[in-house]
Amino acid sequence: MARITDTTGRLLLLDTASLYFRAFFGVPEVIGPRGVPTNAVRGLLDMIATLVERSRPSHLAACWDNDWRPAFRVEAIPTYKTHRVSGTVDGVVEEQVPDALAVQVPIIVDALTALGVARVGVDGHEADDVIGTLATLYRGRLPIDIVTGDRDLFQLVDDDNEIRVLYTARGGVRNPDVVDEAFLLDKYGIPSGAAYADMAVLRGDSSDGLPGVAGIGEKTAAKLITTYGSLEALRAAIDAGDPAIKGAQRARLEAGAEYLDAAPRVVEVVRDAPIGEIDLSAPTRVADPALMSRLAVDHGLTNPFDRVVSAFDALGMG
Repeated sequence: MARITDTTGRLLLLDTASLYFRAFFGVPEVIGPRGVPTNAVRGLLDMIATLVERSRPSHLAACWDNDWRPAFRVEAIPTYKTHRVSGTVDGVVEEQVPDALAVQVPIIVDALTALGVARVGVDGHEADDVIGTLATLYRGRLPIDIVTGDRDLFQLVDDDNEIRVLYTARGGVRNPDVVDEAFLLDKYGIPSGAAYADMAVLRGDSSDGLPGVAGIGEKTAAKLITTYGSLEALRAAIDAGDPAIKGAQRARLEAGAEYLDAAPRVVEVVRDAPIGEIDLSAPTRVADPALMSRLAVDHGLTNPFDRVVSAFDALGMG
């Protein structure tokens, strides 16, 4: 399993693809000396520097999508992310990724390697599952910040164990929404991360190809989950003929029974993905100076690397 040898400080979990996609679309294109665009690399390195300067994490993981559309989710809901499929190459379903971003991903991998930032992925799983597993493994041992632009990870919010989400969709990493249980209550009218997951099942999410229960919008979904406490309890009430669930609403929920059987397997993040042995300690030195130097020269990344190293230097990197 992943290792945290010191349980003081803070664990920072990065939804890496969410961040480098945001960087790609938000940072003006820059072409490096080798003719390769570098805006996503630059943007991600700048984000990491900002997060390290602000959060001063003792532990850090760049969580990775080893599989962006896992088979177990597609089996449950065949429409899962179908609108993002670009085609099949050698039997592998590939995601639509702009060419100018795709060529930067190997550079991002090398940059994280050079810096010594742990990059954690699990075959057959998304980064969300890696984040869910690490948050579960280390909850209660140290505070955990999850950095993402994906609302799905709100389900991991847990005030008792100091797990929160820094949500970058609106303000980026410089001014993220800090999502805790008070945020969930104010924004959605639900009390917890677990309740958010249940609400998300009912509501659905068109961006992921999840239809939800027809006619049940976000507000209704939140009210139902708050009233009954959980999706499981709501479904038990439907089956028991609860008279408070009637008319068109009952008909819609009953019609959505097959979807409700399957959708939790898609929406809920995995909490026990097989993560191997890896040290999550924030870097105390540049892991591969030669690789970092080559990347800096080949792609014009000296300034972004200097800023990240300066941020880590404040934590003890030399």
